[in-house]
Amino acid sequence: MSDETKKIKNRYNRVSKIYDVLEGPMEAMTMSTWREKLVTTIEGKQVLEVGVGTGKNLVLYPEDLEITGIDFSEKMLEKAIQKTKGKENIRLIEMDAQDMSFADDTFDTVVTSCVFCSVPDPVKGLKEIRRVCKANGKIVMLEHMRSHHNVAGKFMDRVNFIPLHTWGANINRETIANLLKAGFKEEDIVTQDLWSDIVKLIEIRNKK
Repeated sequence: MSDETKKIKNRYNRVSKIYDVLEGPMEAMTMSTWREKLVTTIEGKQVLEVGVGTGKNLVLYPEDLEITGIDFSEKMLEKAIQKTKGKENIRLIEMDAQDMSFADDTFDTVVTSCVFCSVPDPVKGLKEIRRVCKANGKIVMLEHMRSHHNVAGKFMDRVNFIPLHTWGANINRETIANLLKAGFKEEDIVTQDLWSDIVKLIEIRNKK
């Protein structure tokens, strides 16, 4: 694990006790609805969620799906484990998204939500997702990223240091560009703007 990854991991461990409180207002306004929408896009039975955090998505999955969830922060994962007690279809593992131990072509669908703002090497993490998702499988992402509106984008660049140094999240990531760098094709990526051009629902057909 790189020094940068350890640094971000430690920030999430530190903030884990109050993370749900910090996200509370956004969850109440819109995020919970977006999470529900995300879950409806899943295909197949074998599902991987990368970066489960405190487990907000996990309680939404239908019980007939087999869910594997990973996160590199053991303290965040502890919160997710508490939320999913008694759910036998969910297994949670401490693991780095940039270096997954799963075999190639393991999962029907891979899910992320507000994760690729925090992965230290996002292109490496996206390549790993592409690898472990089955050929012609599906990747669904609920992610925030840098606005391409001139004023908003520049503002996000200026204040990015605040969330980055508080808990390790970048608010100015170019996630669509990173998907292309990771080997996904533009014609296989469908995006839907949920909040301006900052929060997007992304659906990808994993053509290999």
